[in-house]
Amino acid sequence: MTRIRCDRTATWRGLQNLFATGGQTFDMRRAFADDADRFTTFSQSAPHVFADLSKNLLDRETQRLLFALARQCGLEEHRDAMFAGAAINETEQRRVMHWLLRSPPPPVGVQDALASESALVHVVLDAMLAYAQTVREDDTITDIVNIGIGGSDLGPQMAVLALDSFVLPGKRFHFVSNVDGHELAAVLRRVKPQSTLFLIASKTFTTIETMTNARSARQWFEANGGSDIGRHFAALTTNVAAASEFGIRTTFGFWDWVGGRYSVWSAIGLPLAIAIGAPGFRAFLAGAHEMDQHFRSAALEQNLPVRLGLLDVWYRNFHGFTSRSIAPYHSALRRLPAYLQQLEMESNGKRVDAQGQALRFGTAPVLWGEPGTNGQHAFFQMLHQGTDTVPVEFVAVKKPRHDLPGHHELLLANVLAQAQALMVGQRDTGGHKNFPGNRPSTFLLLDELTPTTLGALIALQEHRVFVSGSLWGLNSFDQWGVELGKVLARDVQARLQTGDVSGIDASTAGLLQRLR
Repeated sequence: MTRIRCDRTATWRGLQNLFATGGQTFDMRRAFADDADRFTTFSQSAPHVFADLSKNLLDRETQRLLFALARQCGLEEHRDAMFAGAAINETEQRRVMHWLLRSPPPPVGVQDALASESALVHVVLDAMLAYAQTVREDDTITDIVNIGIGGSDLGPQMAVLALDSFVLPGKRFHFVSNVDGHELAAVLRRVKPQSTLFLIASKTFTTIETMTNARSARQWFEANGGSDIGRHFAALTTNVAAASEFGIRTTFGFWDWVGGRYSVWSAIGLPLAIAIGAPGFRAFLAGAHEMDQHFRSAALEQNLPVRLGLLDVWYRNFHGFTSRSIAPYHSALRRLPAYLQQLEMESNGKRVDAQGQALRFGTAPVLWGEPGTNGQHAFFQMLHQGTDTVPVEFVAVKKPRHDLPGHHELLLANVLAQAQALMVGQRDTGGHKNFPGNRPSTFLLLDELTPTTLGALIALQEHRVFVSGSLWGLNSFDQWGVELGKVLARDVQARLQTGDVSGIDASTAGLLQRLR
């Protein structure tokens, strides 16, 4: 596999010239007027997702050069190496195989390393889903409390909320991630020891926030008459010994090639499996697998993750846009922006390439957003009339899962109107009601929000992040930037207890003394 960083290619210079001679003044309104086929050219279907890219600052020549850039950077070889099980996470010497978690079992008779690992994946999957079914059938368990942080919280929480229409009646799901005790205390006030199952999600069973919350939950459980920790606590971890010492008998593990932000497909997805059942969870995996196959096999020009990732490079490195707003027009997708924040910003928020060399260009944009129509009455003012151009990614669902008349039609009218308004704008000689327009947006459409379509949507976003990270020359699968604050926190916690401020900066010392 040969990777070439994007800024070291001839096509990069071609894109710079293209941007300077017309790309920076591109007007999509004029482009629609000049090209009757623009919508068809810049939209496409992928498994369970339709994407309209036509309201972006993009023309055919720019798109052609972006595809050429991807080929010069070795994107296809990098992608194929991931799916072949190569250790593309080079700084940690790990493979990147979360995609294997959603692959079907290997055909009978196939014997190779990946087939063997796939068989083990399905052993764990079957055991996890069997356990989920026992919890679903246990009417004495009414509340499931997931204690994790990062990928051990954001993925399952987002998915359980998104698939609320499929959740088993009689089961309530709670998610605790913050080490701030107010969060755990608020959940514990709403549950009872005898009817609660706690899921402790930590690969190493040492994550300080998770284990602090887990120990407090166990203390509350025992202090309030709870008995049989083995029945009321389960662990999603590879550290079986530590879980056993905690008092846990039921554990489900996963592999070092599963990164936290890619782990919802693994045992970390147990809350979702309990919520929607084994058929629903398998459908969730199947939708993602279909998107995997699309990413692996579709030509770049018809490959939706590739097209989205290349658009991200065009906006970040040529237009200089520093953020992207995620606007899901479905209340059940309200945690999607937070989930995508970790996926993209933890993956590609890097200032050096995979060889440790400093980058001369921007990488991950800031992702942020809220569901529509709430966002329209909050930050859309800035999107329409602010001084910064922020690309918007709308996510809409064609069919609702409720029967309240008029609501969904109004919701869809709003999302279509917002995308239209960002593009067309409005002239006003007085100025205050002037909308500049020509503001870009992408429109992702699902027919329904189901386990299958949600799986496809998430996998689409995973692969899109892979594409931009690959062109930027990054290792998108480590996260060393998370570690420094953790190390310093241990030192500061000790100082809070002793009052010792020697050897630290004056600001931290002053704040520490005020907090004691």
